[in-house]
Amino acid sequence: MLELKTVLEVALKNRRELYVPPPPRYYLQLINEIESLGWDKLVYIDTEFSTIKLKAEDSGSRVHLITIKLKPKYPVDAPDCLVDFPVPFTVPWTPQGSLIYIHSQFLAALESLKEFWDIMDEIDEKTWVLEPEKPTRGATVRRIAIGNNVSINIDVDPRHPKVLPECCFLGADHVVTPLRNKLNSNMHSWNPECTVLQNLKEVLEIDFPAPSAHEISNLNMECGICYAYRLDSAIPDQVCDDSRCGQPFHQACLIEWLRGLPSCRQSFNVIFGECPYCSKPITVKMSSKKS
Repeated sequence: MLELKTVLEVALKNRRELYVPPPPRYYLQLINEIESLGWDKLVYIDTEFSTIKLKAEDSGSRVHLITIKLKPKYPVDAPDCLVDFPVPFTVPWTPQGSLIYIHSQFLAALESLKEFWDIMDEIDEKTWVLEPEKPTRGATVRRIAIGNNVSINIDVDPRHPKVLPECCFLGADHVVTPLRNKLNSNMHSWNPECTVLQNLKEVLEIDFPAPSAHEISNLNMECGICYAYRLDSAIPDQVCDDSRCGQPFHQACLIEWLRGLPSCRQSFNVIFGECPYCSKPITVKMSSKKS
């Protein structure tokens, strides 16, 4: 009996409180605020008037959304604001705050990120972006095709988008090494007045394949094991280093293939074996991702 009493006490303590709707003045205030802001900026409002989505356009004609989660004691309690930004977004709040104030802060934040989005849009429009497949506004990383089975992964700083980004080349050593050497030799000529794409072309002394001039299948990169390009959103990122082969593979496919070989051996998180195509030595490092 004592155990049943304890279970009931815990259940009553942890049960969800019944929803109590805000007073009428809450709804009246929201309607007045939306009226002042403009109904054209309202994208969505739920039946309880607790979740609101507003839109805004930056000076680059890009449309952005902000989701506002209101609390029953709004505007005394600060609402939660959700945005697709590459940096944190916070709204300083007082009980005098309003949707108009939130929207103005949202617009100011959009303009502070305009240069970053201009740079990322140029990359997306003028190069073959391999990953992410559908970049969000908050994504700072792009994997860009350079040629057959070789690409560069860049991570752009949204607060300083014109400085040299973090760069990582992906591909066979005999192709990647000259590119890495050019980057190291020419990075002193990086011009902060130019865009990231313009600088990469100058520093690496290359022209990136344009989407309109190539088929994606010509630049990569079907996996030599599963014969697919995307596998659970991953694209081939392991390449045979033999210059006469250069066949790409998904990491997961290559790990599974090598583990099936009698000659396979493993040292810590690195698996050693032979390339499925040319039988030359090949290695693959296991990451924390599920393989």
